[in-house]
Amino acid sequence: MSEVYEKINALRQYMESRILGQEDLVKKLIITLIADGHILVEGAPGLAKTKAIKTMSQCIDADYNRIQFTPDLLPSDITGSEIYVSATGQFEFRAGPVFANLVLADEINRAPAKVQAALLEAMAERQVSVGGKQYKLPPLFMVMATQNPIEHEGTYNLPEAQLDRFLMYVKIDQPNASTEHKILRLVRQEDAADDTTARDKACTVRIDDILEARKKTQNIHFSNSLEEYLVQLIIATRHPEKYDDSLRGTLAFGASPRATIALDKCARIHAWLNGNDFVTPEDIHAVAFDILRHRLILSFEAQAGGLTTDEVIAKLLQIVPLP
Repeated sequence: MSEVYEKINALRQYMESRILGQEDLVKKLIITLIADGHILVEGAPGLAKTKAIKTMSQCIDADYNRIQFTPDLLPSDITGSEIYVSATGQFEFRAGPVFANLVLADEINRAPAKVQAALLEAMAERQVSVGGKQYKLPPLFMVMATQNPIEHEGTYNLPEAQLDRFLMYVKIDQPNASTEHKILRLVRQEDAADDTTARDKACTVRIDDILEARKKTQNIHFSNSLEEYLVQLIIATRHPEKYDDSLRGTLAFGASPRATIALDKCARIHAWLNGNDFVTPEDIHAVAFDILRHRLILSFEAQAGGLTTDEVIAKLLQIVPLP
């Protein structure tokens, strides 16, 4: 394997040793970073969401900023604003916290729509417009947004159309008893010892390495038959009744072409992270839930019946024939 693969793999191993019980989250964070996308993570408090991206930032030669979303936040608190400088008699732009390589948008659903829109515009356009001028964001730019699923008072749900801006929507659960014991021991060790040696060994990833990894994953082989399967999987989200009549009327809207592109890109990266130079159906299945769950809109009848998007995705993966 190439040197850049070894560096990314070392980063992944180090993060997994620090973020116990969240191996899937670590992998999806790395996939999102290489795919040049953004990720939305949902989970109860205390599940190391913040620690995950903070640990990643410590191991990459990149800038990191955290934005704590609150109901009184203003768009300029994210993007920055023009400040009048009396010494020069001119307005100067002061960049906001969004101008970083890695940005944590903590509890994004606590801020109103206009603040969410300011961040989502930066995510989509990779630039900020202030005072009629455009300011480019860095080439390596990833937003990890989090939201708390257990509180709804004083929150503002992201519209479905804006959720589509996120490459992945990852849901994480509480750890099991065995992992809980490991977390206890790890925290005790971290409190008692300096972990800089282990971190420095993993912290050799540079921005150029991430950009090189993006080029490497573009060369991963994707067979024509598997490409047809990927397309049919997306088509099945728009017309599920063609594959199984029991799914008729369950989906109000299916996945957009953005989902097709995301599945292709993330499946390639997943295969590359596993040390393969070709994509398999397992690579598509490994990322399908995170890419599709926020892009499918259930019908009112399906929601009333207690159906979830994950259940629909699981059914589609079963009924769409493999190549």
